[in-house]
Amino acid sequence: MSSAKKNAERLIKKYPNRRLYDTQTSSYITLTDVKQLVLDNEEFTVVDAKSNEDLTRSILLQIILEEEASGVPMFSTSVLAQIIRYYGHAMQGMMGSYLEKNVEAFTDIQRKFTGASLDGKPFSPEMWTQFMNVQGPMMQGMMNNYIDQSKSLFVQMQEQMQNQSKNLFGAFPFVMPVPPADKK
Repeated sequence: MSSAKKNAERLIKKYPNRRLYDTQTSSYITLTDVKQLVLDNEEFTVVDAKSNEDLTRSILLQIILEEEASGVPMFSTSVLAQIIRYYGHAMQGMMGSYLEKNVEAFTDIQRKFTGASLDGKPFSPEMWTQFMNVQGPMMQGMMNNYIDQSKSLFVQMQEQMQNQSKNLFGAFPFVMPVPPADKK
């Protein structure tokens, strides 16, 4: 196994006592340390030490839960409720893909801004804050336009799917049973 491949596959084991063990550094780490790995764009996998079950998603969700509970939450109660409503819904897969693509697009935009420089200096967190204070309303307007366009495309796609379903199943003689009238 090459060293580049080994570095890409950082393994963290979760023990029954809920402690996380980083096999690369041979030390116990905290959720804060795992969050830092995410912020540093390090690839890692968290597995249960006994069963070898992949726990990466649940650890990432724990980090999100802690972030949402402290400071300023990213998701409103309404948004969280809407996300929950999509679980088990026929559109669950599409919603996951839709959210993923939008987060990727937002990340790409942010990367382009961050990669830009001002007077030969890369954007620092302080400069980013100043930029957002001045450009925030314009950026919000751009994001709202993007969301409106995205919503419109989503509705069009849903209408196309309904029409295709009607065309596909329209040839079949489905008859809805009529409940019997009440006899008095």
